[in-house]
Amino acid sequence: MNIKVLIVEDDPMVAKFNRHYLEQMKGFEYAGCAASGDEAVKMLMHQEVDLILLDIYMPHTSGLQLLSSIREQGSKTDIIVISAASDNATIRKALQNGAVDYLIKPFEFARFQAALKAYQQEFYLMHTENLSQEQLDKLLRYSLGAEEEPSPAPLTIPKGLAESTLENIWNTIIQLESPLFSTEDISTRIPISRISIRKYLAFLTDAGILEMELSYGSIGRPVYKYSVTPAGYLNINKYI
Repeated sequence: MNIKVLIVEDDPMVAKFNRHYLEQMKGFEYAGCAASGDEAVKMLMHQEVDLILLDIYMPHTSGLQLLSSIREQGSKTDIIVISAASDNATIRKALQNGAVDYLIKPFEFARFQAALKAYQQEFYLMHTENLSQEQLDKLLRYSLGAEEEPSPAPLTIPKGLAESTLENIWNTIIQLESPLFSTEDISTRIPISRISIRKYLAFLTDAGILEMELSYGSIGRPVYKYSVTPAGYLNINKYI
């Protein structure tokens, strides 16, 4: 049984790439493309699909409005959001409305592949008439056993760091034009000392929200550069 997928994307080039990626995945069937939320509603009235790859920024009916409408109608169609929207409010609202995954543009094919493979596994399990406990645990991402490593305890904001300042720094990070940034890039935008900013960036790195690398210029000492990890946009919600 193939999984029927509708792509809802107003950018023709992005829609073309998403379809190209989709058609490389076994077990999935391209069911069409809608260039707007309104067009998607019309298409869903005439055909059933299992999964929608949904953009957020679209004219007239946005992706979030379409997602809310689908849920209000009691539709069982699953949603994977693929969007440039990376703000906490949008991500949180999409997940609260039942999006099964969220990919932030631009993304690698490996991330797209991982999202669809994980969904495919859950899809087939949910279409199994009777589940074993092991299958259900897998579906709920719940595991026990000596071979499993215990999940690390979630980090708490260390003493001396304030949630409001952390939120201020995070909001500055997601507004930067470049995916790679330095302590100085943050300090020029908010009135916080570089020493303090380094403490917050170190915490975000320890929490797996940021990753750090050394950038070697032609002159002077190497500069520490940071970037947001793929899971960082979701994990930040644990702390702010």
